[in-house]
Amino acid sequence: MLCPVTQLDPVLAVLLASSAAAFVAALGVVPQALMGRLATPVLGWGNALASGLMLGVAYSLTTVQPDGEVLMGAGGAVVGMLFVRITHVFSGVEDLDLNELGELDPAYGYQLFVVNTLHAAYEGVAIGVAMIVSLPFGLAMAVALAVHNIPEAMIFTAVLRERGVKVLHAAVLAVATNLNQVLLAVVTYSVLAALPVLRPWALGFAFGSLVYLVLDELLPESYRQAGHTSIALVTLVAMGIVVALGGGIM
Repeated sequence: MLCPVTQLDPVLAVLLASSAAAFVAALGVVPQALMGRLATPVLGWGNALASGLMLGVAYSLTTVQPDGEVLMGAGGAVVGMLFVRITHVFSGVEDLDLNELGELDPAYGYQLFVVNTLHAAYEGVAIGVAMIVSLPFGLAMAVALAVHNIPEAMIFTAVLRERGVKVLHAAVLAVATNLNQVLLAVVTYSVLAALPVLRPWALGFAFGSLVYLVLDELLPESYRQAGHTSIALVTLVAMGIVVALGGGIM
């Protein structure tokens, strides 16, 4: 199943995998279209699923870091966490509630769009650096992040639907927030292919940024929306599946 993609030109493979991950986000509107307004626990479980998948990708990236490059990877992780914090502060979304269904302030919609776009950028870096490790491993991580994009988009489109946005338009906006994921995946892969010395830093950066997003944004939201036990179970199961998938490829 992986062979047809891995036989392509590497940059084209990265482009196709990251594009597929971005466009899968359109499926996030399906629960809204079928069931109408989503219950708060459902949003919490969606956040937990997204968190687990993201943690699984982050952990998998640490398993491919060579022993002699651990310190550089740790430095990259610190840079990644600081970069996420700084970009969120400067964009004015550091304390934004990501699931405020009743919030109709026009500024909130734009802020939520910015948050999801920023998230996608770090995921794009993760796909690009995973692809530089090996195309099969990168494809496995792209699949995990593609699945992650669905519950993340479900929450985003739930907010949009509450504000009167049509189903089709909400799906388009969900995909639009992930387009920079494609750009960052291709750029990251191309830069690391030309400058392999940056690989440990990039692996660390991807790990740090993804873990920071989960711990600072996604999981706190989840715990406010659903029971701690169910959130923990969903998160751990999702993470375990990704870790097993990545380990099986490597």
